[in-house]
Amino acid sequence: MDKPTHLVEFESMLLGRHAHLYGPRRAAGAQLDRSAYVLLTRIRMHGPMSIGQLSEAFGLDASTLNRQTAAMLRAGVVERIPDPDGGIARKFRITEEGERRLKADRASNIEGLERVLEEWNPEDVSRFAAYLERFNRDIERLEGRPWPRP
Repeated sequence: MDKPTHLVEFESMLLGRHAHLYGPRRAAGAQLDRSAYVLLTRIRMHGPMSIGQLSEAFGLDASTLNRQTAAMLRAGVVERIPDPDGGIARKFRITEEGERRLKADRASNIEGLERVLEEWNPEDVSRFAAYLERFNRDIERLEGRPWPRP
């Protein structure tokens, strides 16, 4: 018999495979690719961020973030601004277009999740959300990179 961690690994692999069912991607009319969605969500929660701050937050090297933010600049979803706190590094701020696209994708993701969870009772959905948060917080603890939450 499989250990519970083996079952979690298997189910999390399937969750990644099924993500397209509850979250649109570019082929299904998504506004943003996955990296832009995650970066914009972080910038929206934190406020303007530099490449260095994004690198620290995500554990990614600057060259990866430079490519991702360059694509986001071309798409018009972020803009570069002087540091509002007077620092020397320029920062990325979400644009109105970025807000619009992020809001549209988030609404579509939530709509997809509601379809998947429509037969669940509200208590089960709440418990599932609490377990996902606990799982994510433990990953963040091990990485040393907590994600800001509302």
